[in-house]
Amino acid sequence: MPATHHVPVEIREVSKVTALLPFVYVGLGSMLGGVSRYGMTLVTQNYAVFSIPFGTLISNIAGCLLIGLIAGLGATTQTLSTEMRLLLATGFCGGFTTMSSFVYELGQFIQDKEYFYASSYFVATMAGAGLAFVLGLLISELVLR
Repeated sequence: MPATHHVPVEIREVSKVTALLPFVYVGLGSMLGGVSRYGMTLVTQNYAVFSIPFGTLISNIAGCLLIGLIAGLGATTQTLSTEMRLLLATGFCGGFTTMSSFVYELGQFIQDKEYFYASSYFVATMAGAGLAFVLGLLISELVLR
């Protein structure tokens, strides 16, 4: 009869907690990112140029800048632990950037037949987010020199 190995209950419980920690990091980061995005919306709600929702625009561009920094630092150094990348990139940036809000607001412009505003908002968001990501990568390279 084969010998059975019993793992003490304490070790099994620690393993379960350890397995849940990534979810805690992502959840905490998402909460902080979502609250920050909502704050950005409140701060910018009275600014209107072309009726563009600046809170969402700024959140998307700033989030892409931050995730570019995180990607650049994470790829070339050990500065950011796996847990910190989960907290900041997956969690905070995931909660702070607002693709679903962006698509909804873009759809509102299209439904209202405001094609100029829709296209302006689309180009500003896509170009701004892409440039911000690349800028984040470049800044991370400068920091590491």
